Amino acid sequence: MISFEEAYKIVTTDIQPLSAEIVTLADSRGRVLSERIVSDMNMPPFDKAAVDGFACRRVDLGKALKVTAVIPAGSATAQAIEEGCCAKIMTGAMIPAGADCVVMVEETAIAADKTVIVKNLKTKNNIAYKAEDIQQGDSVIPAHTLIKPQHMAVMAAVGAVNPQVFRRVRLTVFSTGDELVEPQQKPKTGQIRNSNGIQLINQAAAMGCEARYGGIIPDDESASRKLISEALVWSDVLIMSGGISMGDFDYIPQILNDLGFQLHFQTIAVQPGKPTVFGRSGEKFVMALPGNPVSSLNIFELLAKPMLYRLMGYAFEPQRILLPLSQDYRRKRASRLAFVPARLTSESAVEPIGYHGSAHISALVEATALFEVPVGTDFIAKGEQVHVRFI
Repeated sequence: MISFEEAYKIVTTDIQPLSAEIVTLADSRGRVLSERIVSDMNMPPFDKAAVDGFACRRVDLGKALKVTAVIPAGSATAQAIEEGCCAKIMTGAMIPAGADCVVMVEETAIAADKTVIVKNLKTKNNIAYKAEDIQQGDSVIPAHTLIKPQHMAVMAAVGAVNPQVFRRVRLTVFSTGDELVEPQQKPKTGQIRNSNGIQLINQAAAMGCEARYGGIIPDDESASRKLISEALVWSDVLIMSGGISMGDFDYIPQILNDLGFQLHFQTIAVQPGKPTVFGRSGEKFVMALPGNPVSSLNIFELLAKPMLYRLMGYAFEPQRILLPLSQDYRRKRASRLAFVPARLTSESAVEPIGYHGSAHISALVEATALFEVPVGTDFIAKGEQVHVRFI
């Protein structure tokens, strides 16, 4: 049994990103850039008005100014501003030659003869100057960035309509065990519905993986071997739940060995989630998670997610913050690092969610976070700070 820290290092070390491909900007959300984004133009591309108002010469601000033009946004031409004159201008419109400031509408008054009187002679320039944000050729987004809507806005602004990104991970999810039936079936005596399959598929899909469901692997060595071998032809990664403990029908570790996988660990000093297998054969990966649903959700978040993101070119690191505990917390055994389902209170404290063990799936309904209980700690008092990860 290895520590969680050792396991994390193993699944995040020497992981090379998958190949790159070109996608459209509209399809790029959630992908990871394989090359930097470079601007094809200056931003702003010209001096433009930052407010609605009047484009003026500062030396004329004490005079009654004649309005000689109205300049809407998008207009490419406007006559130069001459002495004693100004132009009414809209936000985003090009500053006409001769003007060196834009006086806000609120800082002006219109005289009876339709001239403009400036009330604030110390007005700001209110001009967004050419290239003050970005210069043509500037790198605006680095490679290995996970693309979010705000990145897409920048990409659109600089014309990056066909970004190059790393390929999605092709991933197959299996559940194991003769006791399982699919959710649409009514379990018979001794059976339970397969909840891990849909959970793991959607944890992977939420990251941007191309996730498939491989079905339920029966407690039969020959059938298990066949299903795993077939899935590996298409998949970069197999995610499995169950079949990895010490039972008579837990064939998965031996099958992986026989298929040429090096198993880097099979048990972790973590609670819940002790029986977890991670194996690698070249550029193929398998992570076999415990069958109990709280364990499978936890270990996917803690170990599978950082590994999968690295395959997609993104060096994901979980956000861990310190928050106070809302109540006393006790546990009976303290030999493993624990990750406890929790939620945040309105006072920004962490409230443990009572659960009866790693099979207590309904405990996850209100869980928004996991907090850490270090090895050797069996009691944490109310108000003490704990490390929290959001899920």
